[in-house]
Amino acid sequence: MSVFTKKSDLTARLDRLKNPKTKIGFVPTMGALHEGHLSLLKESLKNNGITVVSIFVNPTQFNNAEDLEKYPRTLDRDVEKINNLSKDILIYAPSVEDIYEGNTVSAAFDYDGLELQMEGAHRPGHFDGVGTIVKKLFEIVQPANAYFGEKDFQQLQIVKKMVEKHQLPVTIHGCPIHREPNGLAMSSRNERLSAEARKEAALIYRILKNARKKFEKQSAKEVTEFVTREFQKHPNFQLEYFEIADEATLLPCIRKSKTKKYRGFVAVFINNVRLIDNISLN
Repeated sequence: MSVFTKKSDLTARLDRLKNPKTKIGFVPTMGALHEGHLSLLKESLKNNGITVVSIFVNPTQFNNAEDLEKYPRTLDRDVEKINNLSKDILIYAPSVEDIYEGNTVSAAFDYDGLELQMEGAHRPGHFDGVGTIVKKLFEIVQPANAYFGEKDFQQLQIVKKMVEKHQLPVTIHGCPIHREPNGLAMSSRNERLSAEARKEAALIYRILKNARKKFEKQSAKEVTEFVTREFQKHPNFQLEYFEIADEATLLPCIRKSKTKKYRGFVAVFINNVRLIDNISLN
């Protein structure tokens, strides 16, 4: 296992390792790795000759300076977890300077409107930052396959759109959400929760499951009102949004159609820690 802090060193190693038949699998992360990340790495190891993981807290996708400052950084622990999984994984843990070369700004991206919904509406510029860093990483690593978790489902759809529009030679794979035993979606931000808050946060998935059940017979508006009321019963939670949207377009569901797949998306604060989750509704 090797840890590279400079892209020049990583690309030199990849050039020595790869041949025309070797596929590179890539898992981009911001660190504070959990079982969800490790499951992506397992998928890559299974299907590619070379696996690369990046660990980089990307400043351009944060529109809240405090959130960036408090984001967990656990590189030594992350390296140990990766090493325990496989000693053949290449780790790229660059500095901001190595990635952005003194110009730490986002490029502008057009995702055909996918960026205007939910996270995009509540975090201006966020998906420009995501597109900027993912495109840069793809250009450095040059993977055949890249793996993303469905917890960030909107991000997954946006990365797919960016790859399509920029005609990048990489296949994007979405992988299932991994959950803690109580149902809480695994997230690096969970590290910031107290033990009590982590226990309480199981409420998010319970409400989502109830929303899925109600969506069988009720309208999107009725289900949204139900979710809002449920969170209002719990003063430790502040609901930022709950949205039922078409999986393909991410546009809000106004009237249900049997030909569309819908997903419920939620963002909620508990003890000032912002958590997101989603669930397939049909």
